[in-house]
Amino acid sequence: MMKVRTRYAPSPTGFMHVGNLRTALYEYLIAKSQGGSFVLRIEDTDRERLVEGAVDVIYNTLKIAGLKHDEGPDIGGDYGPYVQSERKDMYLPYAMKLIEEGKAYRCFCSKERLEKIQNENVGGGYDRHCRDLPQEEIDRLLAEGVPYVIRQKMPTEGSTTFVDAVFGEITVDNSELQDQILIKTDGYPTYNFANVIDDHTMGITHVVRGCEYLSSAPKYNLLYEAFGWEVPTYVHLPLIMGKNEDGSVSKLSKRHGATGFEDLLKEGYLPEAIINYIALLGWCPADNQEIFSLKELEQVFSADRISKSPSVFDYDKLTWFNGEYIRRMSLEEFTEHCMPYYKEFFGDKEMPWEKLSAILHQRVTKFTQIPEMVDFFKEIPEYDVSMFVNKKSKTNMENAPVMLKAVYDKLSSLESWTQEAIHDALISLATELGVKNGTVMWPARISVAGKTVTPGGAVEILDILGREESLKRMEAGLAKFE
Repeated sequence: MMKVRTRYAPSPTGFMHVGNLRTALYEYLIAKSQGGSFVLRIEDTDRERLVEGAVDVIYNTLKIAGLKHDEGPDIGGDYGPYVQSERKDMYLPYAMKLIEEGKAYRCFCSKERLEKIQNENVGGGYDRHCRDLPQEEIDRLLAEGVPYVIRQKMPTEGSTTFVDAVFGEITVDNSELQDQILIKTDGYPTYNFANVIDDHTMGITHVVRGCEYLSSAPKYNLLYEAFGWEVPTYVHLPLIMGKNEDGSVSKLSKRHGATGFEDLLKEGYLPEAIINYIALLGWCPADNQEIFSLKELEQVFSADRISKSPSVFDYDKLTWFNGEYIRRMSLEEFTEHCMPYYKEFFGDKEMPWEKLSAILHQRVTKFTQIPEMVDFFKEIPEYDVSMFVNKKSKTNMENAPVMLKAVYDKLSSLESWTQEAIHDALISLATELGVKNGTVMWPARISVAGKTVTPGGAVEILDILGREESLKRMEAGLAKFE
């Protein structure tokens, strides 16, 4: 049995869309699940779309995502070169071979003539004017140096059938197929032709791509047949859709939210969570498991569980995945991930970072939420005295200042300012006053946080702020009642 070889062949256009990333992931998983090789090939023949630094974006994305390629431009291999423009001299001989065998021909039609027939012909197709030119005419045009393209002679009758691993058997009438261009006037191959030559000469066994390329598959097949080569296994992936405001869905685009891998990382999502979520956009495991490491996916992935139906990119679901990954971290790991956000927000101000992380760990679902969650530690916001009123805690405008004053007096006499000491002092105060714990805790929390919703309760916040800052804030809170 032939060794499975898949290839990820992006064009360096500067942006890694989640659709491209899913294609790379599935190609990686198809190879790894069967002990095969995952190849990286850079397709840079469309010179107009090239973006400076885009190749680095591809390398960085694959590295951060954990999709390690076995061969590629940076690490070499037995099937190189792995950059299409460096292979440019190998395509023409293949096209010439097809001309010799009567399976392709030179087309000398000018741009003007092609535009004219396109306007006249409702189907917009080429009229095969040069398909059967006499040899003397061809020789004359060549001698005059008339530019030409090389076109494949497509069958004009019958149909072409191919089998796709996801969509099954698909048949196309040959009358619908145009004589496709293989080599352009500049000597460069077209995308379709280069793709087939590259895939065959690199021994690629599985071709994975979006279902928008389904209609091109018969063209590829006819090329494989013309050369007498074995056709690879095709795996066409369903579309990824985005939710519109009116509840409908359309193809995922920037108006739905971040669609690039780098943008999602900037929004505070973890690479592992993104990869886990993208794996499930169009593929379902045999059981109901949802959380998978890349290693686990390598064990269980199989192409026959890829769905035909479009999948919807759900940001809430991705956020849920991210939260699950965050909660599985140790406090130390979590703090490490938080540090860039802490430093950016607090600047040079030193804080008890581990204690801060302890109250955030179970609450954060995206790291970008951190500044908003901890802003009151840096500076207490302006708040209204009405916030001291809380039905559940049984506080009102009469008892709140009384409770706050009692808390202030109790805590100012504390010998050691630790979480345990603060907790015990407030609980014993509630007992002394004959009130619910919340009746004491709520005014304390509002006075030091200035917010009704905070990570951590009064005890944790007082501990993190420290004695001096806590008492200062409580004094300001008491002043609001005067």
